[in-house]
Amino acid sequence: QVQLGDSGGGLVQAGGSLRLSCAASGRTFSVNAMGWFRQAPGKEREFVAAISWNGGYTWVADSVKGRFTISGDNAKMTVYLQMNSLKPVDTAVYYCAADGGIPTTHPRNYDYWGQGTQVTVSS
Repeated sequence: QVQLGDSGGGLVQAGGSLRLSCAASGRTFSVNAMGWFRQAPGKEREFVAAISWNGGYTWVADSVKGRFTISGDNAKMTVYLQMNSLKPVDTAVYYCAADGGIPTTHPRNYDYWGQGTQVTVSS
């Protein structure tokens, strides 16, 4: 199995920045795709960004493109989500996810999930 530890959330004012981290452990040799989803109260879980270790590409949702950047350290099996110009609408629980296949925006396609980290953006 694969375990994911996501962290870095917190309370920030609008326009501020946060950096989320997610470290994969366990049987990480099987992991190819890692990404971030978020879920606000009363809303569906939403794709944010993903990275492919083997393919070497990143994928960012249009809703956060230009503000959020995903990156990774393959040696550490760790991904990061740099969030800049945060807005109150970004407030959500952010979840790290991992899968052995090709990255996708659908949460059902991911096998492993972190515990989630709360991001709250005040106005």
